[in-house]
Amino acid sequence: MSDADLDARVAALRGDFAPRLLAWQRREGRHDLPWQNTRDPYRVWLSEIMLQQTQVTTVLGYYKRFLERFPDVAALAAAPNDEVMAAWAGLGYYSRARNLHKCAQAVVERHGGAFPRSAAELAELPGIGRSTAAAIASFCFGERVAILDGNVKRVLGRLLAFDGDLSSAAQEKRLWRRAEALLPSSPEDMPAYTQGLMDLGASLCATRSPQCLLCPVAALCTGLAEGEPTRYPVKTKKLKRGQRESWWLWLEHEGRVWLQQRPAEGVWGGLWTLPLFDDEAALTAQSAALGVAAPEPLPRVKHVLTHFDWLLHPRRALLPRETRPAGEGVWVARERLGEYALPAPLKKLLD
Repeated sequence: MSDADLDARVAALRGDFAPRLLAWQRREGRHDLPWQNTRDPYRVWLSEIMLQQTQVTTVLGYYKRFLERFPDVAALAAAPNDEVMAAWAGLGYYSRARNLHKCAQAVVERHGGAFPRSAAELAELPGIGRSTAAAIASFCFGERVAILDGNVKRVLGRLLAFDGDLSSAAQEKRLWRRAEALLPSSPEDMPAYTQGLMDLGASLCATRSPQCLLCPVAALCTGLAEGEPTRYPVKTKKLKRGQRESWWLWLEHEGRVWLQQRPAEGVWGGLWTLPLFDDEAALTAQSAALGVAAPEPLPRVKHVLTHFDWLLHPRRALLPRETRPAGEGVWVARERLGEYALPAPLKKLLD
């Protein structure tokens, strides 16, 4: 589709799309989530980061506990990194937590503890991308700026029958320009409009089975008019899933567990785990050096990540005497494990 044709579709929608979406959101949209009905950028920012790659039902409990522990950006900035990671443990995608902490510190150090009021300035902070910055600026400051997360790409892709491949950055920029052209004219409408796009994409405009008969903008949707709404958005690049295999050595002595901290970058960056080995022979050699001939095999754990499946083989050894295994680590009493940021599968295993 040419830019001229795309612009013509946008022009035809401009006076009708936003009013319909706004009316639907105010009547049918979500209004009772704990991060709604506030213009506090700290709370909106926290929810936006937590909701990346994570379902609302999962985020609810974490959001409440996180705010109880870190009620404002200054408290989060001042907290030790281990405390932040422990509060995040189980939510996954741990680079979000590391960037969250860095971002809070940047807001305090660069902006005196007050979040910038424009999407452009927000996007300069660690861990805040263009769409997240736009969401914060729209919800909190009424800035007329477009978001383009996965749900919104689906809504607008179908609405416009946008046939550009969104695995291409150039095509994504084309759609972004049209998202900006469809914004309502009044800044006062921006919070409801932005929320409406999110709500529509999260509910009626589902990936596989869109409920077009209930959609407030069905009469405007070119994808539906063509009879193929699920054809959009177009994204041909597929992630190639891999598989990784590791062995966990669970060392325990008198109710204490030996934990090691992962490097700051990479999978489980900054979290505490049992010693990890690339093969069973290395694990066996380590346990033999500690006086354990045959660690007890436990059921295999399969941990599903975005790019690969991680197969983890736990082996448990009760040490007869206190010793210090190879490498940096700490002995942690079982009752204090909750103070450490543990990956979700490890937390489940130790429980």
